[in-house]
Amino acid sequence: MDGRDRRSVQVGPHFSEQAFDFLEELEHRNNREWFEEHKSVYETELKARMLEVIDAINLQLAGFAPEHLRPAPKAMLRIYRDVRFSNDKTPYKTHLAANWPRQGLEKAGGAGFFLQVGVHGVMVAAGAFSPGSPQLHAIREYLLDHHDEMRTLLAHESLVRLAEPLAGRPLIRGPKGFPAEHPAADLLRVRSWALFAQLPGDTALTDGLVEAVVERFRALAPLVNFLNIPLATVTPLEREAAAGRRRA
Repeated sequence: MDGRDRRSVQVGPHFSEQAFDFLEELEHRNNREWFEEHKSVYETELKARMLEVIDAINLQLAGFAPEHLRPAPKAMLRIYRDVRFSNDKTPYKTHLAANWPRQGLEKAGGAGFFLQVGVHGVMVAAGAFSPGSPQLHAIREYLLDHHDEMRTLLAHESLVRLAEPLAGRPLIRGPKGFPAEHPAADLLRVRSWALFAQLPGDTALTDGLVEAVVERFRALAPLVNFLNIPLATVTPLEREAAAGRRRA
């Protein structure tokens, strides 16, 4: 069975070879003139298909992470790069991406889910990649009394099987203001609370794409839920819940 026949029997939302041809060419012709000339391909083969993938993921998230549901157009990130503070002035990303933050924490550094799709790989991630100082402090305070629970989460079989070990960009020394000899000392040094899973780029061309992403989101959900407990304390979410305006 050739590639065209194989793709013809796939029914789940996924990407086309034409989408990947577009992204490969974009790597070499990353300019506005080329993009505008081929924008119809972007709209039909990349943007429209990405929105379908997000909708399918949302259907599954409703069952285990309903607080992270997000309309597909809001979940999908723009392909346009922010070049204001970058030496790289190419105007377009060469991948597609989407994120699902916790409702109420979208702009306040909550933990969530992330998907990136490109020719060179599909990246599935979850957690809090770069928490701000107040958020990181709240996580560390919480770990003082809940470090055993975090270690149990990180050691869970499904998470170990489906995601890479936590890298965390740890500090060399313990953070100021926290006990250096605490049982959670190694966890307190962590600066990035995100876990990643890398899949081959060709995964995006199959009807197993959504299933593969959701399987990893499901395994990572307990970590996201754990992190959002302390993260909610440094955002309006907890105050709104206390006032009865939002369910915690």
